Amino acid sequence: MKLGMQIDYAGGFKASAQRVADYERAGLDVAWVAEAYGFDGPSFMGYLAATTESVTIAAGILPIYTRTPTLMAMTAAGLDALSDGRFLLGLGASGPQVIEGFHGVRYDAPLGRTREMIDICRAVWRRERVTYEGKHYTLPLPADQGTGLGKPLKIIAKPVRERIPIWIASLGPKNVQMTAEKADGWLPIFFVPERVNDVWGDDLAAGKAVREEGLAPLEIAAGGVVAIGEDAGPVAEMTRPMVALYVGGMGAKGRNFYNDLMCRYGYEAEAAEIQDLYLDGKKDEAAAKVPDEFLRLTNLCGPESFVKERLAAFRDAGVTVLNIIPVGDRPLEIIEKVKEWTA
Repeated sequence: MKLGMQIDYAGGFKASAQRVADYERAGLDVAWVAEAYGFDGPSFMGYLAATTESVTIAAGILPIYTRTPTLMAMTAAGLDALSDGRFLLGLGASGPQVIEGFHGVRYDAPLGRTREMIDICRAVWRRERVTYEGKHYTLPLPADQGTGLGKPLKIIAKPVRERIPIWIASLGPKNVQMTAEKADGWLPIFFVPERVNDVWGDDLAAGKAVREEGLAPLEIAAGGVVAIGEDAGPVAEMTRPMVALYVGGMGAKGRNFYNDLMCRYGYEAEAAEIQDLYLDGKKDEAAAKVPDEFLRLTNLCGPESFVKERLAAFRDAGVTVLNIIPVGDRPLEIIEKVKEWTA
């Protein structure tokens, strides 16, 4: 397995980039950069391209609603060129709170839009004159919807690669099936290795059965907090508030992907309690209801023997990029140690 890490740039781009350079020397393979509603992701990823040498610079993720498909393709091609072919395009739908609240764009048809965006991006990178007739995107724009002056164009620049890897953040059955059909990699959240087949096995199998020709086997990135030591088990507790936020506070009742996932893992009663408490403003009480077992299985915190067992479980579940959050005074030592164990 390769090692990945979600990169925090809240303290400033320059300080964060220096940490990534240090992590790179310690063995980090993939640096994931998120985009929510702070600074944009590509600005920092471009900066990382200039301050690193070997680490893969990965969008984790760029929301599909914030850019046209061709702009998404141009952005990816530019970052791939800046990094000499070290870019990975992670796509996701985000959620209606951000897309409709911050961007003012209707949150509709995430599955269909993602599928069409993948097709258009790959056509752009192949330097085809882009024509596309989809349900959600039509290029050029039909004459009765605009000036009638639009014409098929191909990207002026020559992309470094005509097949930049596309990874999809997906959770729902149909979205996971589409990911297994069309994407290079999959970005699940709250990944319990022992239960992946129970939750997603049929969806992954259905997608792989019609996987697009020319694609390598589907890669998977998943992991959690890493703390190594005889007394490190309780460190997993630090993820409790975040799990409660996602399971309880994202979306609304009946429209919360993360709550649905918790139910599919077998924690139906806990998922309902967490959501009720969180939506009532009782965040601490909601966090207390997150199952201890869930925290233990989605993270890698404990003695060396336990952490190695969790590494094996993630590997056996098909994870090819182990995403870690090292906790402690010596994060570089943790990266080096886990890198050695996963080599």
